[in-house]
Amino acid sequence: MNDKLSTLQLFVRVAHTSSFTKAGRELGLSQPSASRRISELEEEVGAALFIRSTRAVTLTEAGTDYLARVEAILSALNEADHAARGTAELRGHLRVALSTSFGVREVIPRIGRFMSAHPALHVELRMADDRQDLIAEGVDVAFRFGQLKDSNATSTMLGRCPRMLVASPDYLASAGMPLEPGDLARHTFVKGPSGAGVRGWTFEKGGRRLMVRGEGRLTISLNEGTTAAAVAGLGILATGSWGCRAELSDGRLIPLLPDWAVEPLEVNAVYPAARAARAAARAIVAYLADELKAISV
Repeated sequence: MNDKLSTLQLFVRVAHTSSFTKAGRELGLSQPSASRRISELEEEVGAALFIRSTRAVTLTEAGTDYLARVEAILSALNEADHAARGTAELRGHLRVALSTSFGVREVIPRIGRFMSAHPALHVELRMADDRQDLIAEGVDVAFRFGQLKDSNATSTMLGRCPRMLVASPDYLASAGMPLEPGDLARHTFVKGPSGAGVRGWTFEKGGRRLMVRGEGRLTISLNEGTTAAAVAGLGILATGSWGCRAELSDGRLIPLLPDWAVEPLEVNAVYPAARAARAAARAIVAYLADELKAISV
C-alpha cells in the first residue's frame, strides 16, 4: 500500500511539474527511477497516462481523468489521517470552481480571512464562465447561479441573487430610457455566455406579469466582458447585482425599470456526487455564505 501511495504521489507531482526529474527530486528519486515507477503504474492501470517528449511530459486524456480522481483520493486520505489524530485543521488541496466575474468581484476580496484561518490549506480557484465537469477536473465544490443542469452532483442553495437590467448613461442618452418592460423591444442587449435574454425575463409589478425577450447583436463569452461592454455603451445588460455593483456605485451604469421586479437567480454550492463533500469544501461554503449574506449576494 505504501508503495502504491508513494507512486500516486509521484504521479501527481509529475503531472504538476511536467517533469520526471523535478518530481523525482522532490521525492528523493532519480529521473530513471521516477520514469520507471510511472511506467509500472501505466501498465497496472492499463492506459498511457503521459505523453513523453524531449521537451515536456504532458497528461493524456486518460491521465487527466486519473489525476482528478487520484488527487481526490489523496486529499481524502489526508483528511482521514487528521481526523484520526483528532485535529480539526484543514489541510491539503481544495479546488473551487466559479465564474470569473463572481470570483474576481466577490470571492477574491473576501477569501483572505478564510486562508489566514487555515494556513495548511492550499486553495485553487478555477474560474471560468463555462460550467466545469466537477468529476473530470477534480473540483471539490462549485458556486453556480441559476438553474442547475449537473445531474451528477449534490447541491445546497445559499440564497437568491437579485437580477437587474443596467445600461450606461451614454447608451441611454442615445437610445432613450425605457419606462415600461414593453419599451425594451426597441433596445439592443449585450448577451453573455449563459445566453441571458434568449428565453426572456419575467417582470412583475403590482400583480402584473410581463415576459420580455431581449435582442442583441453582441455576444461575449465572459460575464466580465459583458459588464465592460455595457459600460462602453454597447447595449443593455441583464446581470446579477454582484456583477455590476462597483459600476452602479460610481455611475458608470444605471439601473433600469427599478419599480419592476425581475425573477432572481438561485445561488448554489454544488458538490460532486461521486464522493462525500470534503470538510474543507463545507468550510469554504459556510464561510462565503456568511460573507455574502451581508451583501445579499
